[in-house]
Amino acid sequence: MTCSPYGNPLAGGAKAARRALTVGSRASLSRAARRRLGRQRHLERRAEDSGKRGLQIMNFKVTGLGLDKMRLDSPQSFLDTEEVEEGEDQQLLEPEAWRTYMEHRNVLREFLTSDLSPHLLKRHHARMQLLKKCSYYIEVLPKHLALGDQNPLVLPNTMFQLIDPWKFQRMKKVGTAQTKIQLLLLGDLLEQLDHGRAELDALLESPDPRPFLAGWGLVEQRLADLSAVMDNFLAMMVPGRLHIKHRLVSDIGATKIPHIRLMLSTKMPVMFDRKESVAHQDWVSLRWFVTIQPAVPEQFELRFKLLEPRTQQECTQCGIIPVATCTFDVHNLLPNRTYKFTVKRAESYTLVYEPWRDSLTLQTTPGPPGGPAPSRLGKPSSPLTAPSER
Repeated sequence: MTCSPYGNPLAGGAKAARRALTVGSRASLSRAARRRLGRQRHLERRAEDSGKRGLQIMNFKVTGLGLDKMRLDSPQSFLDTEEVEEGEDQQLLEPEAWRTYMEHRNVLREFLTSDLSPHLLKRHHARMQLLKKCSYYIEVLPKHLALGDQNPLVLPNTMFQLIDPWKFQRMKKVGTAQTKIQLLLLGDLLEQLDHGRAELDALLESPDPRPFLAGWGLVEQRLADLSAVMDNFLAMMVPGRLHIKHRLVSDIGATKIPHIRLMLSTKMPVMFDRKESVAHQDWVSLRWFVTIQPAVPEQFELRFKLLEPRTQQECTQCGIIPVATCTFDVHNLLPNRTYKFTVKRAESYTLVYEPWRDSLTLQTTPGPPGGPAPSRLGKPSSPLTAPSER
């Protein structure tokens, strides 16, 4: 076989065919890539056009809110609500009127945050609840004795001996009525303060500044009235003097009748110590306290009663115990039963009003089955006196 100087003609044709196929494939891929790129650019242009139209629609919608001059993608677009409202209100007034409105608004806000703040009203409500639980007494004082020196040791014992007992009992009724009226007036004044603050709060939150500005004279009068109510409330928080229409000291033929005055005084309520008062199987340990300890020891009256007695004998599980301290243990109770205990100050000659007494309910722990019945009720701890039973 004769070989061509240019090699195998069939082999050369195959190589040429492969080269042509490769060039054609590359050309075909390039055209496909160009078509995909064209489609991608076309979609990008449509998305950009749609975004512009959407932004125009959003700008059109917020025009009515006064926000059309702001960019929605800017942090300044998220303004404080109060600033936006003030900006809208300012458009309703002239600049000078707007400055006056803001000055009056600041005066009202300062009054509500200082003189009539919610925290202050809450404290007054707490004090009012405390006064409803206090004990009220008549203090008999010589006119030369200061109110801060209300020590029974300072007052001579002969003072009560000179006072007509019947007239003093009548003055105790007057003191009771005055105390009740004073508590009712305090509650009414506190209600006026609550109502006044609610009114001023609503006025401060009013969306239209024009009525607020036009009626500022009435607002100033309202502020003055509420300040006067607050002054009266604070003054009545302290019990005052009892007015005596008749002489309490009868004509005893003495050369000089002593001049006396009557004052109402308060004592803090007696309350159980609920952490220290505990019940055991057949006895309970009770503790109580007074917020402000008196200068002299006090006498208390402790009551106990079995709740839901089941037999006639169990109905005798009650009693009244005079106590001279702030602790007492009640023994010989029924196991696994519920008792109610109350404590208050003992009756005294000068007491005029004591509407409240503290109560505590305790349940004794279960005991062994078939245990002995209690022989005696209300057994005091030594050296306290024995109770009087009912």
